[in-house]
Amino acid sequence: MTGDLKPVYLIAGGPSSGARHGPDPLLQGALTLASVDSPSVAYIGAASGDSMPFRLMIERLLRRAGAGKITPVPLCGARLNAQKARRIIEDCNIVFLSGGDVEAGMKVLEKHSMTDFLRDQYEKGKPFFGVSAGSIMLAKNWVRWRDPHDDSSAELFPCLGIANVYCDTHGEEDDWEELVSMSRLIPDGAVSYGITSGAALIAHADGSVRALAGEVPRFTLDRGVVKHLPSLFPIADS
Repeated sequence: MTGDLKPVYLIAGGPSSGARHGPDPLLQGALTLASVDSPSVAYIGAASGDSMPFRLMIERLLRRAGAGKITPVPLCGARLNAQKARRIIEDCNIVFLSGGDVEAGMKVLEKHSMTDFLRDQYEKGKPFFGVSAGSIMLAKNWVRWRDPHDDSSAELFPCLGIANVYCDTHGEEDDWEELVSMSRLIPDGAVSYGITSGAALIAHADGSVRALAGEVPRFTLDRGVVKHLPSLFPIADS
């Protein structure tokens, strides 16, 4: 079954190499997953509360990268229409999850019974990609604190699990503090990935991964201790 599933592009956000004066090559690569010219995109903005200014900014980048019709999926506020949201996703060529707040975005998807629906769409062959918080939402889990002043209160909560990885995005400035905290809670020997600003991780259904456009640090839990593994870097022909 995994051979029939599309890889998932997990993009950190921020300008990637070659994007300053033209289309972002990471977004271009993600859109090729749809296997059609000018693919129609279902835009899930749950993590940003369906922010229109944020969406309009991202839409410009997606169109510059080759997207066709971009349709917002109405899941927040007065525009909420879960039935319409499902139709938009079913009818599109590819699904995009925007940045924002991971936990807030997952609460919206769970509240409107979208998580199983989205996983089912992926299992049926629908391609997915995300940026920033949207990338983390596509992965397996994320971390939160019951008490923000108590590190021992950290706990995992489930994300969509469409990408078979644990990851964080653009956390290099704080030395991946949240990702390291999550790494203490995942199974011993599991690997977590830090996608630096301007980079991306391609996650395949069989668990294999590939870095694009920048460094991807890796961490693992070894007998209760979080350790750095050698980073992933883009291969020469990527």
